[in-house]
Amino acid sequence: MSLPKIKHVRAFVVRGGGADYHDQGAGHWIDDHIATPMSRYPEYRQSRQSFGINVLGTLVVEIEAEDGTIGFAVTTGGEPAAFIVEKHLARFLEGRSPTEYEKIWDQMYFSTQYYGRKGIVVNAISGVDLALWDLLGKLRQEPVYHLLGGAVRDELQFYATGARPDIAKELGFIGGKMPLHHGPAEGVEGMKKNIAMIADMRAKCGDDFWLMLDCWMALDVDYATRLAIAAHEHGLKWIEEAISPDDYWGYAELKRNVPKGMLVTTGEHEATRWGFRMLLEMDCCDIIQPDVGWCGGVTELLKISALADAHGKMVVPHGSSVYSYHFVITRHNSPFAEFLMMHPGPTEVVPMFHPQLIGEPVPQNGRLKASALDAPGFGVELNRDIPMHRPYTH
Repeated sequence: MSLPKIKHVRAFVVRGGGADYHDQGAGHWIDDHIATPMSRYPEYRQSRQSFGINVLGTLVVEIEAEDGTIGFAVTTGGEPAAFIVEKHLARFLEGRSPTEYEKIWDQMYFSTQYYGRKGIVVNAISGVDLALWDLLGKLRQEPVYHLLGGAVRDELQFYATGARPDIAKELGFIGGKMPLHHGPAEGVEGMKKNIAMIADMRAKCGDDFWLMLDCWMALDVDYATRLAIAAHEHGLKWIEEAISPDDYWGYAELKRNVPKGMLVTTGEHEATRWGFRMLLEMDCCDIIQPDVGWCGGVTELLKISALADAHGKMVVPHGSSVYSYHFVITRHNSPFAEFLMMHPGPTEVVPMFHPQLIGEPVPQNGRLKASALDAPGFGVELNRDIPMHRPYTH
């Protein structure tokens, strides 16, 4: 059965939370003195928004077929990514069958390679790819996870990322990942505060609960090593994205340095099979954490995951709502998933990409049945009551 061809590609920009989850109001845990590479500058230490973490906003990509069916996706990228989608990438989709996702991806990537390869260009490609998979699922009346081979387990289990692992335990999650608050520029006192936070959360959570630390590229190898050694007595499960994503050599050294049994994880800000090949072949980490909205989309994540599987590594995607759920449920080497706690506290489970998605499923007692993903495509609809701006056309 031939499917209707693609008629239109459109790109919109949305402000205020959602896929650009850093774009939050005052008082949110996600912007409370969290360590970053910019923490070396005191004026940018208290708030990540002060140095522009939320300047881009959300990119919404719509792909409409000839019969009027619309697939869509949201990711980070805002107006610059919208320009790339409308002015460059759309030509590789319009008039084509949505089943040609391999050829479409290849043409999007290699046509932009001279100015792309990573970053916002691959974010734009990812958004288009996810919208294409959503369209394909809707046209075939199947959920994306069926198109990827079907579920390998009956349910997803989650760890929670947020400032309150103790609350996450009460809510049924298998673990809690905390943001690191103090970087090397804050010296010995900052290190003491970091260790005190981990110790306090271990005391509150007990020994039978995973505790992890998200360092958001803020550290160097020496500081990350000392932090890992000091945190080991408190049962830290892993140290995440401790150093610059470009420092593959540093990650390899850190993995050799950390105490036996502690895991090194990274990959949230890595892109494409070639970037992850570096992490895997140089033995930089124990778990890779690609974001499906930033690494190249589902089409590329399939290749990244197969590469990781061949290296005996787990793939636990960075929290990206339904876009990662449909992938994780189909992979043996993705045994659990991340849930970003987007409640300001965070003391409640709320939809991760609210208010942009309608019908976004959330874990119950830290779990989500595969059957919750059974609607066609990615199983969500775009909230058209939110203000959307289309800055470019073609």
